[in-house]
Amino acid sequence: MNYLAHLLLSGPDRDVQVGGLLGDFVKGPLRQELPAAVEFGIRLHRKIDVITDHQPEFLAAATVVPPHWRRYRGILLDIYFDHLLATRWDDFHPRPLAEFCQDFYTQLAIHHASLPPRARHFCEVAPRVQWLESYARQELMPTIYDNVGKRLRRPIPLGDSWPELEKERDFLNQAFDGLMLELLDFAENYRHNQT
Repeated sequence: MNYLAHLLLSGPDRDVQVGGLLGDFVKGPLRQELPAAVEFGIRLHRKIDVITDHQPEFLAAATVVPPHWRRYRGILLDIYFDHLLATRWDDFHPRPLAEFCQDFYTQLAIHHASLPPRARHFCEVAPRVQWLESYARQELMPTIYDNVGKRLRRPIPLGDSWPELEKERDFLNQAFDGLMLELLDFAENYRHNQT
């Protein structure tokens, strides 16, 4: 799962949501250097990443990624699923996507000084370019993929995968539905049992 899905799965606590984002930026053991709720969100993010890779729906979705993109299928599917989530946000959350994102950007900015450099960059740029909201815009998806591809050790035009993934939209939508049901249930239980 990518940024937007992790925020949704983090639940209503905005500091846990901050941790849900930081799971992609903070590596290694947690040493109680961040607020407890933020570190909880990082731990939840890591658990979600582990179980996602073994869910039947994710494994099924991976089979439709063309062989020449197989090495990047995790990245491609994570971002594609964020696109599906953004386009169908109202099915999963009562607040409009734009409001949810603005509230999150405000909360993230509160933690700006303690963020790792890459997360600080996200914090500064995301509200200006409507980073999370942009996943809903189909015409931007090739550019979003290309921006990720530029940050890889060996840059690759990941945007070229978009037309091939779009051919599988119906199948990926079905896989996404099943996967989100599993992850929403897991995340809710994890949050409930850990508090």
